[in-house]
Amino acid sequence: MAQIYGKYIDRIPGIHEFLALKFYPASQKVRQRWRTSGLSANFMADYFATFYPGGENDNGVNVQAEIKSAVSFIANELLENAMKFSDESTIFPTSITLHSDENQILFIATNSLSEERMEQFKLYLEKLTNSDPYELYIETIERNAMEDTNSSGLGFLTMINDYAAELGWKFETKEIHGKQVHYVITSVKINIAERV
Repeated sequence: MAQIYGKYIDRIPGIHEFLALKFYPASQKVRQRWRTSGLSANFMADYFATFYPGGENDNGVNVQAEIKSAVSFIANELLENAMKFSDESTIFPTSITLHSDENQILFIATNSLSEERMEQFKLYLEKLTNSDPYELYIETIERNAMEDTNSSGLGFLTMINDYAAELGWKFETKEIHGKQVHYVITSVKINIAERV
């Protein structure tokens, strides 16, 4: 049975076209690819930026550059997380899909998780979805300054605070080749109508 956290969205009604990248663990370990996620994110940002007008809006903001920056940052964060935390003992692919219309962009990232990692992630999401995102952002920065850590924990918080993104997660389990595989689908929606 699926478990939902946050504002999970699986599609934009009426939009049937999308751009998807899928990484299978068979040829190379997905976790080894996470350092190259910036290349994939920049490709997606370049591709989507072409659909929005160049020049400045009424507020003097370069619309195309702002959308490109947002897509690059969010896609990179989602890909890094999906690849870094995927369960390499499964053959479950890691993927990211972008949907858009003139008002919004929807990112959908999917990856497998070990049962232990899934439970840790659910605890983090309980805290994230029940806290003030700005206060949690400041608390996380202060904690990172005092600890020597390789994980900043700022990606989702930056999406919420800097891009007014709506985030949601759906956890599911299915049997693949006789093994129970846990996976999470992360959705991130940003509204762009006010930026254009």
